[in-house]
Amino acid sequence: MASSFALQTISWPLGLDHSITVRPIRPDDADLEYAFAHRLSQESIYNRFFGARRVLTPEWLAQLTRIDYSREMALIATVALEGSETQIGVARYVREGNACECAIVVADAWQGRGVGTRLMRELIAAAGRSGITEVQGDVLATNRPMLAMARKLGMRVHISPDGATLRRIVLTNLSEEKCA
Repeated sequence: MASSFALQTISWPLGLDHSITVRPIRPDDADLEYAFAHRLSQESIYNRFFGARRVLTPEWLAQLTRIDYSREMALIATVALEGSETQIGVARYVREGNACECAIVVADAWQGRGVGTRLMRELIAAAGRSGITEVQGDVLATNRPMLAMARKLGMRVHISPDGATLRRIVLTNLSEEKCA
């Protein structure tokens, strides 16, 4: 089921002579993922990992790019810049029974342009197609853009059981219309 999705690529025009492609990450994307991570600002890293920059070891890069589609998904957004494919975002989930934990990060220069919303919609759709019925994630309470995007996608926002500085975003009963 998920392996057929692994072959799909979705593109849409963004304007400014750019077209964005969203596709599942592949093992040969390690260099794209490495370059993407190193271009993120400290604020974006903090918002994604709730802490400081981490060292991307070859082992960690392999883990990030070699996906077991039966239990996880990672979608990347790319654009062609100066003749090269450049990663501008990544959204991931890890399945836990019928639910999944999600996370997303978009390159600083591309934030506020709808990339994150599109990535999350595609991730939610992939989760729904794989039989997942609940998508959830933790977000820093100070990450207002992410919380606004979650609400726009129909997710509920609660104080996380892991602490008052976090918010838990939740989307349940994944239906065709939520996955569109």
